[in-house]
Amino acid sequence: MTTPRPGSRAEQRRRTEARILDAATQVFFAAGYERTTIRAVASAAGVDGGLVMHYFGSKQELFRRVIDAAPVPEVSGAPGQAAEQLLATLADRLASEPTASLTLLRSMLTNPEAASAVSAGAARYEAQIAQAIPAGDASLRAAVISAIILGVMVSRHLIKSDELASADPAQIISLLRPCMISLAAQPESPPG
Repeated sequence: MTTPRPGSRAEQRRRTEARILDAATQVFFAAGYERTTIRAVASAAGVDGGLVMHYFGSKQELFRRVIDAAPVPEVSGAPGQAAEQLLATLADRLASEPTASLTLLRSMLTNPEAASAVSAGAARYEAQIAQAIPAGDASLRAAVISAIILGVMVSRHLIKSDELASADPAQIISLLRPCMISLAAQPESPPG
């Protein structure tokens, strides 16, 4: 893809679209999907609501683009190394309540449009995890790993399950480590 010439209409369009997307990210993370309006995004970006619709077409598409632009934690290397990367990311999220992530989780649990967009983002993350797993069922294993991470996050930060909410993150990670390593490892060949 070529970079638009500085000062050109294409460059102005790219900057405007990026400004709207940045504003939408902030508004969605602060208010969630349900309470975010095109008018609020336009105001935050300093543009007219019609311009937001021109670039993105709908609130759902705007949300999908925000999810698509969100960074995905890197998972690479040998299976054990990949499991440790996943556990380190989870440990960070357990230690400090990730406000933006929780807002997106709440949105996904209460709104089908938001759930669809977040599901697509989760699929990208699961595909990255699956690439680090040397197994024929790597996609299923990656989905299980993702579900475990999601379940722990929802239980600790949203439901505030007594034991999980008050547990030391290091203890939670210690309990999850054998499971994550097992899911990420090369499956043993059946005796034969």
